[in-house]
Amino acid sequence: MIPQEFFVEIHVLHRQGLSIRVIARKLSISRNTVKRYLRDPKQTPEYSQRAKRPSVLDPFKPYLLERIRAASPDWIPATVLFREIKARSYEGGKTTVRSFVSAQRPQKLEVPIQRFETLPGEQMQVDFTTIRGGAISPQSLRCHNGI
Repeated sequence: MIPQEFFVEIHVLHRQGLSIRVIARKLSISRNTVKRYLRDPKQTPEYSQRAKRPSVLDPFKPYLLERIRAASPDWIPATVLFREIKARSYEGGKTTVRSFVSAQRPQKLEVPIQRFETLPGEQMQVDFTTIRGGAISPQSLRCHNGI
């Protein structure tokens, strides 16, 4: 099936007088497809939602959610949970568990930056640096005018 936009585009181009062959070439679709949609202008393509395929992880999701809820506010790493469900006859991969568990992790709240200001002369700030040791060469002591 073609997208809804193509369906509309076929009818617009046909009303402009273009032939079926030109419309098909312009939209890169079959001439039979163009004919079919021109034959019944009231029939718009309808698409239904695909049924969700069962996941290998589905039987273990309640267990994982319970473990995550029981450990709250602490967090159990996905590798630990993977080992636990592997012992319970899970046959899927670690990545599937990791992506499911990461989606359950609560978002961290950002703590706003709070400025600390003092009046002039109340606080001293120092930037630390490292000064390399070594001999001073005569070239480094010369002034710009050669003295």
